[in-house]
Order: sequence, then structure tokens, then C-alpha cells
Amino acid sequence: MTRAFKTLDDMGDIAGKRVLVREDLNVPMADGAVTDDTRLRAAVQTVAELADRGAIVIVLAHFGRPKGMRNPAMSLSLVTRPFSQVLGRQVAFLDDEGAGNAVAMMRPGDIGLLENTRFDPGEEKNAPETVDRLASLGDLYVNDAFSAAHRAHASTEGLAHRLPAFAGRQMEAELDALDKALGNPEHPVAAVVGGAKVSSKLDVLRHLVEKVDHLIIGGGMANTFLAARGVDVGKSLCEHELTGIAEEILDAADKANCTVHLPYDVVVAKEFRANPPVRTVNVHEVAPDEMILDVGPAATEALADVLKTCRTLVWNGPMGAFETPPFDTATVALAKTAAALTKEGSLVSVAGGGDTVAALNQAGVADDFSFVSTAGGAFLEWMEGKALPGVAALQQ
Repeated sequence: MTRAFKTLDDMGDIAGKRVLVREDLNVPMADGAVTDDTRLRAAVQTVAELADRGAIVIVLAHFGRPKGMRNPAMSLSLVTRPFSQVLGRQVAFLDDEGAGNAVAMMRPGDIGLLENTRFDPGEEKNAPETVDRLASLGDLYVNDAFSAAHRAHASTEGLAHRLPAFAGRQMEAELDALDKALGNPEHPVAAVVGGAKVSSKLDVLRHLVEKVDHLIIGGGMANTFLAARGVDVGKSLCEHELTGIAEEILDAADKANCTVHLPYDVVVAKEFRANPPVRTVNVHEVAPDEMILDVGPAATEALADVLKTCRTLVWNGPMGAFETPPFDTATVALAKTAAALTKEGSLVSVAGGGDTVAALNQAGVADDFSFVSTAGGAFLEWMEGKALPGVAALQQ
């Protein structure tokens, strides 16, 4: 396939070349141990391939939000050993002081990890002197951190203008998947958008109604749309002040021939906790002291039938309050349907965002989707139709 960006396949002979690789190693830690190594594992393919091809690999990453100050609790030295273990090869920690000398001592195939890029106050400002300092350490640049691509920082955007720039394997997979999902998708396309608040996804919804054939709205967001349609949602989470905007989105969908699917039966409870007494009711039968916490079984089955007619699915956000049983039922059921359709080859399914990944893992189907993005903010901005600086710089 022809792509708008170069990949590792376009690099040629890189033996002995110094390659700066931007990865996302911003992993959660507790008591000095990494509690979820997903991002470390995602970096392995690119880093190992470059080392195997004889490059001198210098990994750049941020860790936490140190605000341009040195903070020992956010030093990437803490991640060096866990990253070595996941890679199955030695990774040297390169402190900023004397990084140039340390890199000069490295041999082809060696891997080094530079200190937290955000310790430098010029990183988040994309300051030319920070770009210069980093560029002086390398001959080539690889961006493999899609999850940081919505930031125009020195290590995510600035370097791509200073050194020959390439997409790493994770970035390449992400961009290819996103192109299949919304760039050049096979229609009909469905989008599932859930989550608590409409306010956080307004731009996403406005963009999607122009792009997809079916827009499935779940989570607390659906209550705002139901209220816009005159449904009394009791004491459900609902942004009543946004019902006018919800109506505008519904009108725009009508004009664009996009069918919006809202739940018509729902699971309600009088209190929000694990396994309270619940009722399944038509949306017009929600009592004033009840809250909607999940999509009901009839609507879930109807949504599964919609997916069976589609060729492409983009998913961001759960259908109900999935962290609290039994309100994960609709999310799990719909995710299992999407996974089964993907496995049989009739659906390309792309999902992203932290809650979404957690929900798909809970359903046990994350591995069966065509692609699951670990990116949060970058995935949302892409769903909003925004250009991502880190990606745009690779496409120059």
C-alpha cells in the first residue's frame, strides 16, 4: 500500500547509524514496580528491529508531568530495568549530563534510554534549542508514539523536521488501522461512542455524523440525547444544559443520512453500587428516583443486528457504567458480537481510549478486534478529525 509517511522499510542500511526513537514508556508504577507493561511491550518490535539491523538505538520518552523540572520520582532510570526485561536485552540509562559522550561510546546494536524528555523546559514548548540538543545525538528519527502524537513537542514533532523521519512499527500499525476505520473505510461504517459526558465528546460526535452510517450512543451521554428527545431520565447522569446541542447533532445526522441509535430499553437502579436491585424498563418508564446505568437487552440485541450489516466499526467508550456489575452487560455483549464478526472476517473493528481498552479486556475480546489503540487523547483528537502534529510532521 502507498502511505503518506515513511516506515522502517524505507530506511536502507542503518548499521552504525544513531537512531533516535520516540516511544511512549509512560507506564503506571507502584512501589517501584510497573503495574501495567502494555506500553513497554508495544515498543519492543521497533527497538528490537533497529538494534538487530545494527543501529545505535537511543530511546526518547516522557514519564509523568514534571513541568520542566528534574524530579527523581519521574526519572526514566526507574523504567530502564523493566524495559530491559520486556525487551530481553540490555538497555543502558543515559543521563542528560554527558549523554553525548555516552552515545559516542555505544556500539552498533546497543540500546540506550535517555532521561525524561519533559525534564527539559523546552520539550513541551518545542523550543529550537531543545530540538538542536536532541538532534545532535542522532542521525535518523523514528516516531513510534502515536499516543503522544497530538502534542507538538520537541521529541514528538520538532525532531521530524530536523532529521530524516520515519514511523515505527507501532505508529505504522496505528495509522494503517485508523485509515481503514475512518480515512478510507469500507461502508457501512458504525461508530460506538459511550462514556459519561457529552461535553467531552461534542467534537467527536459532530465529526462522526458526517463520516459514519450508524452512530451508536451509549453511557451517560445517551441520557442527554434521550432528554433532548423529551424522555424523562429520572436522576440519571445527564447534562440537561446540552440538550439543545444534542438536538443540533441529531439534526446534522439526519441531513448526513447517518442513523443515530439510542437505547429504547434500559437497566435502572435507585442507587449506584455493585449489584443493587435493578429493573429493565422502556426508556419512557424510568421513575423520578431511578437512574439509567446500562442499555437493556432488547436494544443491545438490536445493536448487534446493526453491526452485522456493517463492514467497519470504530469504538470509543462503554455502553453503561461498566466498572460496576451488573452494568457491564451491554458493553460486554456488544463487544463480543463485534469480536465474533471480526474473527469471521466480515468486520474491521478499531477501538481506542483508556476506558474502552479496559472494557474490551473485561469482555475478554481485546485480542479479537482488528486493532486496539492504547492512545487516549490522540485517539479522541483523531476521532474529532483534527490533524495530529506528530503525524503531520511524518507526512511532510
